[in-house]
Amino acid sequence: MQPDDSDLDQLARTLDAAHVFHSWSAQGVKSALTIAGGKGVRVWDHAGRDYLDFSSQLVNTNIGHQHPVVVEAIREQASLLTTIAPSTVNLARGEAAKRIAGRAPEGFEKVFFTNGGADANENAIRLARLYTGRDKILSTYRSYHGNTGAAIVSTGDWRRVPNEFARGHVHFFGPYLYRSEFWAETPEQESERALRHLRRVIESEGPASIAAILLETIPGTAGILLPPPGYLEGVRELATEHGILLILDEVMAGFGRTGEWFAFDAYDVRPDLITFAKGVNSGYIPVGGVVIDDPIAHAFDERVFPGGLTYSGHPLAMASIVATQDAMESEGIVANAKRVGAEAIAPGLAGLAAKHDVIGEVRGTGVFHAMELVADRASRAPLPAADMARIKGALVERGLLPFVQDNRIHVVPPCVVTDADVAEALAIYDDVLATAL
Repeated sequence: MQPDDSDLDQLARTLDAAHVFHSWSAQGVKSALTIAGGKGVRVWDHAGRDYLDFSSQLVNTNIGHQHPVVVEAIREQASLLTTIAPSTVNLARGEAAKRIAGRAPEGFEKVFFTNGGADANENAIRLARLYTGRDKILSTYRSYHGNTGAAIVSTGDWRRVPNEFARGHVHFFGPYLYRSEFWAETPEQESERALRHLRRVIESEGPASIAAILLETIPGTAGILLPPPGYLEGVRELATEHGILLILDEVMAGFGRTGEWFAFDAYDVRPDLITFAKGVNSGYIPVGGVVIDDPIAHAFDERVFPGGLTYSGHPLAMASIVATQDAMESEGIVANAKRVGAEAIAPGLAGLAAKHDVIGEVRGTGVFHAMELVADRASRAPLPAADMARIKGALVERGLLPFVQDNRIHVVPPCVVTDADVAEALAIYDDVLATAL
């Protein structure tokens, strides 16, 4: 329990209300939660109350809050060199790129650094268009790729609609067996029919006009939708058949979240471009990037790549990547995420589903799970927004920070979570689902 400092809490609230313009929000709606500090899987407010963080904030604090190795690496780099232009050579940048490329498949030697996941996808799209000489980007309706020009239009959810300023984007339906668009009854049917749908979209749009297919390896914000057997491999085959690049968005799913270094490591698929952010350094310093297949990278050996950012490869971000990657490896954090997911989270959520009719489906892997809540199991009608808001408030009141999206509770703690932490969270979910509705 942290010391009570109500004066600081009031100051934070006053300043926020007066001066902060919040993302994805109506500005008149004020948050009831102030966060003053954190460590591991817990955060606390100025009043000294602890919260178990099962949101990982925006599913990015994979290594947990305030990991001492990463904090110290940032401190050391700040004392040496806080910033430098991206055109220069810098040791921290090279070390960070080496570690990221080392996690990718063979033949990915180059990394382009960005400020976050949105501009990682933005620049992957740029690379695909420049390399292929084509314009269109295909992505799914159930997706989120970021809030910049091409990234938000690639996004499939509602946030795309008021922001459709970029050109050349086409959407299709990806697999989601629980709410199948294809009248499928098995994962195999869902995969086969979703691939048939994608083939028809490619054929109808004109294959020679399509630069890339952009997919979240495992769609995150859209519902943690694990691809059914053969789907990613089938998309790869379709892309190869038509000379289309495959971009896998690993911004949320990458670097331990699924119990793998990259989520696609669990599938027999090789992308052409890999985007990342979030878990690569747990969000300690804003950073993202694109891992580039060698033929694409070498296409710009003599040709100028027309893209760049002032803070590309920022030294503080690079130091945080190196420290995060080294700590995750030496401490077995990715393996922990895989084990805890399989042995604690998955069976625990299955037990809740057996107990509470409001849970229509649970799904996930590693520390990347979701409970889909329904008003009726037979019709699968989503639980109304008012009920979801009541559940979210009750979870916070009981000391758990949830990630709630639409009619789902995403169970996404840091990769350092323990069995005891999971048991504590499951007890809170159980209590809230039994009493809040």
